[in-house]
Amino acid sequence: MNDIENEKNTETESSEKEEQKGKEPKKSKRKTQTQLLQEALGLEPDDTKDVEKKLFLARFFDYFSEEPFDFIYKDRSIELYKKEINNFLENIETAGTEEDKLLKKSLEGKDIIKLIIQLKEKAEELAFLNGIKKPVEKRLRIISLVTTLPIFGVLIIIMIFNLVPIWYLFPILCVLCMAPQLVRGSILRKWHQFKEEHRNEFYSDNRSDVMILKGCTQEFLDNIRNKLIDLKVPLQLIKFVLHSRDFENLDLINEKTHRGAHQYFFSFAYPEGMEPFPIPDIILQQQPELMDGDKPEKNFIVLTEMKGKSGIISSFIPTLKTELSDKINTMLNECDFTSAPTNFKEIIPNYSLDLGIFCLCGEITEIINSKICNYKSQFKFYLFEAEKCECGEKIYALSLMDEVDKIPDELKEIF
Repeated sequence: MNDIENEKNTETESSEKEEQKGKEPKKSKRKTQTQLLQEALGLEPDDTKDVEKKLFLARFFDYFSEEPFDFIYKDRSIELYKKEINNFLENIETAGTEEDKLLKKSLEGKDIIKLIIQLKEKAEELAFLNGIKKPVEKRLRIISLVTTLPIFGVLIIIMIFNLVPIWYLFPILCVLCMAPQLVRGSILRKWHQFKEEHRNEFYSDNRSDVMILKGCTQEFLDNIRNKLIDLKVPLQLIKFVLHSRDFENLDLINEKTHRGAHQYFFSFAYPEGMEPFPIPDIILQQQPELMDGDKPEKNFIVLTEMKGKSGIISSFIPTLKTELSDKINTMLNECDFTSAPTNFKEIIPNYSLDLGIFCLCGEITEIINSKICNYKSQFKFYLFEAEKCECGEKIYALSLMDEVDKIPDELKEIF
């Protein structure tokens, strides 16, 4: 009898625990600024995607016009931007406003893609005449191999034949390890010196073309500003980085200089006499830290046409998915994460300029973190985190783990 009562009590306690567990509030997942704005202002996802896409292209035109040498010998990066421009123009044809169609007509009239390629070729010609025949990143990698391998060879010989006492190895090792860094530093100094010495020369020789590119940047910025005002979006929430101060209708927030390159932090300025739109309470209450410049991740690259098996990737095409950043952030919020069992070099053993993941500025990224994402316990994929680039951007890359992996229907647009 007591046993029966005890069993009933146990069942009652278990039932109560389950009921309490069911009533426990789920941990709220952080919403991005875009999601909060959509919720507060009743914006459509297509509206915010359109603004993000235009701002992305405006920043590219600005960066290219200011630092054309950063794009020399980087055909793969230019192809990615060319694809983004063409996709943008195609979307305007089907869903653009009258103002967007005027923007498209302006870009097509200036033959902007051809202009960018021509400027890149002229920058390469000038670099070639000054002895620069390949990207600086490739030169650094070759120098690292050339200097590092002999060092290890010398150390192995010393250890095998016991040429010096063991305690002598430490100062020798320090000196030898400094050699690659000194060589790298010398190459980088010469590279930045080359850019400084020839930037004005390149600008003078190609002033009309550069000004066309800057004009396109201004057109994009004005288009974005007008749309944000039409949507009654608080302009002070939209912050972005440009490499030039040559543009109108912007408020300068901050600026910095890194290795001779200038970066300016802006928000859009309200028209003269116009009162600023109030920031929705939902943003101030739920995410006040956004006012300090925080922003959701948006620089996602997906390794499309991926070839690989058992977690080892042999080839891929890096495809920028900025327009899907909200969907990707939502997907990641629904994932469990574990560290990859092997390091990045083992996952993509052929990672190089020919098979690499590139920043928005065209620099090849250095991957510092590799994760396995488990989406709703039904689909696993890689998430690679890159080191923050000198241009200020940070890249994240997604990839299948096996080319035969079955992708859930709701994620096929991403992968």
